[in-house]
Amino acid sequence: MPNHLAHESSPYLRQHADNPVDWYPWGPEALDKARREDKPILLSIGYSTCHWCHVMAHECFEDAEVAAAMNAYFVNIKVDREERPDLDQIYQTAHQLLARRAGGWPLTVFLTPDQLPFFAGTYFPKAPRHGLPGFVDLFTQVERAYRTRRDVLQEQNQSLMEALAWQPPPGGSIDGAVLTQARRDLAAAFDGTWGGFSPAPKFPRAAELEFLLDGDDAEGRARALFTLENMLGGGLFDHLGGGFFRYSVDERWEIPHFEKMLYDNGPLLGILARAFRLTGDVRFRSAAEAAVGWLAREMSAPEGGFYSAQDADSEGHEGRFYVWMPDTARQVLDAREYAVAAAHFGLDRPPNFENREWHLQARGPAADAVLLEAARAKLFAARSQRVAPGRDEKILTAWNGLMIAGLARAGRVFARPDWLDMACAAADFLQREVWRDGRLLAVIKDSSAKLNAYLDDHAYMLDALLELLQARFRTQDLHWAQALAELLLAHFEDRERGGFFFTSDDHEALIQRPKSVYDQAMPAGAAVAARGLQRLGHLLGEARYLEAAQRCLQDGAGSLAQAPAAHASLLRVLADELAPPRQILLRGAAAAWRPALEAQIGARDALFVLPDEALPQALMAPGVSGAQVCEGARCLPTFERIEPLLEFLQQVSNN
Repeated sequence: MPNHLAHESSPYLRQHADNPVDWYPWGPEALDKARREDKPILLSIGYSTCHWCHVMAHECFEDAEVAAAMNAYFVNIKVDREERPDLDQIYQTAHQLLARRAGGWPLTVFLTPDQLPFFAGTYFPKAPRHGLPGFVDLFTQVERAYRTRRDVLQEQNQSLMEALAWQPPPGGSIDGAVLTQARRDLAAAFDGTWGGFSPAPKFPRAAELEFLLDGDDAEGRARALFTLENMLGGGLFDHLGGGFFRYSVDERWEIPHFEKMLYDNGPLLGILARAFRLTGDVRFRSAAEAAVGWLAREMSAPEGGFYSAQDADSEGHEGRFYVWMPDTARQVLDAREYAVAAAHFGLDRPPNFENREWHLQARGPAADAVLLEAARAKLFAARSQRVAPGRDEKILTAWNGLMIAGLARAGRVFARPDWLDMACAAADFLQREVWRDGRLLAVIKDSSAKLNAYLDDHAYMLDALLELLQARFRTQDLHWAQALAELLLAHFEDRERGGFFFTSDDHEALIQRPKSVYDQAMPAGAAVAARGLQRLGHLLGEARYLEAAQRCLQDGAGSLAQAPAAHASLLRVLADELAPPRQILLRGAAAAWRPALEAQIGARDALFVLPDEALPQALMAPGVSGAQVCEGARCLPTFERIEPLLEFLQQVSNN
């Protein structure tokens, strides 16, 4: 019989609806049951495209013996970390404190009925293996400890709550020295052979690439571009279907973990556009075109918006959809095509995936571009006949914000109005479906939107709307951006010390209200919120927004000083605080200047083509035609001709 997950909309929770485990979703029913029966909670957090979540589900949660013991000892709660990032943040932090090491997914946490964690781990096999305890043996011991050692657990919980509540002290004044130190730290961590800023496993870490490409440090920009080139040449990028995989298991960017996540591909699409503008390298354009092709083909929902992720597994094996045997490729291609493709993609070298199969690489130019393109098309068509990986079809507001921002920037840089159409359509879909009565919701699945939105939803959507306004100014997007900015101040800002909480002030009460400014797999929501308020504040002349961004910087100064390079998104806020970027407002006939100006403006500058319609008072200038250039609160006289403006921008660039 289905358990309590049968009517959930989350694909991850529904994957577990037929487990013999009596799973509950997180909510009052399960929490009340734990308190009423004085049972500990077994909390399992994962997501639908997680490989090791699938493994543990098959070994443990589908096993009748394991399920019977779980049902006897615990109230079992399943959480989709993509729907409930608030719970995931809290209990990942608790795992790190309890286990003294980083967590991951699946996350397995044992809680008291009042939600306090007292033991945590990640993946556990049914029977002891590879130094891990067997799951049944483990939770038998956990349940016994809960019954017989309450006093010890109570002391541990008190210490844990104090650790969860700790925040780095707010700093004093912040200057450019921390920007310099961050660049030094990234330079010291840089892999000069393969690119990237960490040992294996290597993640794309888009926030670091953005920070380096934004700056005026030529060596830092070169490191970011070298990293991006190696990511594209290795196996992190799908050379047949487009899009980036989640991370590389090796230092060479060769073999990925084969998930494709929307939250990676949005920022990386914007980075490809920025890299192309800096270099003119057609490889970045080609990769962007392939990535948008994947987005349109695989990730676009018919009703609007973008799906969340594609699984690493198909037919029960990770990577099976993507890897090749040389003989299989030979059957698809003629002799000349195979010769070119084998040399380019590495099929003429030893196998690189599990010592028996080939995952395609693309290091170096092809011997014959025409033959390679013909081979690529045939290989892609053949691969499309395979059993495709699963897809998580929930639409997350935050992740859609990341993709809309990247798509808007790429559409602007590459002059692709069709890409801008996609970005605008996704924004319109979200405004229609998750914007309810002046508040934002976090997720939509099967035409039903739910869950109060988190900081990331508001911050990433604000950033997306500001990117859209630069690409195609629509007054409705400006009004929505203002509304989101007001919600950030009203419901998320820490009024005592500045910065932003991850949950709103009217969110469900949990054991912690998370608050952080450092980047993880996604950029720090607080930093993105601050930068959005900063940019919108300069555009509208709204001091409240600028002051909130300054307070966020002050709040994060202590954390920033401890590890500058871990705060790349906040460093971008600091850079704009120390040297406000230029904003160029084009009105009337000056709208035609845009193509010429796009090539001249700096990476941090913003260019807006204002429509001849009702605008906020700060942007009204009836009858004016020309360009207004502002830096912070200082604006130059209107440029009525393009030549003086181009000359001015060139002088600024040279200085």
